Amino acid sequence: MIKEKLYVIKSRSDDNFYFSGDRAIPNWSDNLISLFGSYEVAKEIAEDNNGQPVTFVEEPKKVVLTEEQAEIVERAHGDTWPAKYITDNTDDEYYSERILMEAFVNGYTVAKEKKYNVKVPHTKDVWYYKSVDGNLRTICPADKKLRGTFTEAEIEQYGLQDCEKEEVTDNDQ
Repeated sequence: MIKEKLYVIKSRSDDNFYFSGDRAIPNWSDNLISLFGSYEVAKEIAEDNNGQPVTFVEEPKKVVLTEEQAEIVERAHGDTWPAKYITDNTDDEYYSERILMEAFVNGYTVAKEKKYNVKVPHTKDVWYYKSVDGNLRTICPADKKLRGTFTEAEIEQYGLQDCEKEEVTDNDQ
């Protein structure tokens, strides 16, 4: 993967790139695209010609992975045969393997797992929480921050799928 970026100047008024001599840019030939290896140089010329510098080849979008998938990709970076490592450590679905290969090459971000407060059924304001020893307990707090938070996997583990749940936002935590 090329680490260096190239820039071209794009018109601010008509969404066109400066391809030919129909624009008054010094030293530009017809039917040629001038590429700039420096963002600063492209920006300076663009400002003088009512344009804006843009990355010539768009960077690929990073893949969004779960924590488990990200771990596979990280370990693949340290492996002698990364593609084989990814293949050996994914399920049999082509799609899963392809996503991890894309993440290996283009980079990735880890999806933030949603968390929920889970309400005890048939109560007014009683919520579940996990005790330090991992047991399920109930609480009736006025403050939302005191309620227990659960991932989807934990909700399933504790058998709380049929309970009312409320997504926890960053403001609630």
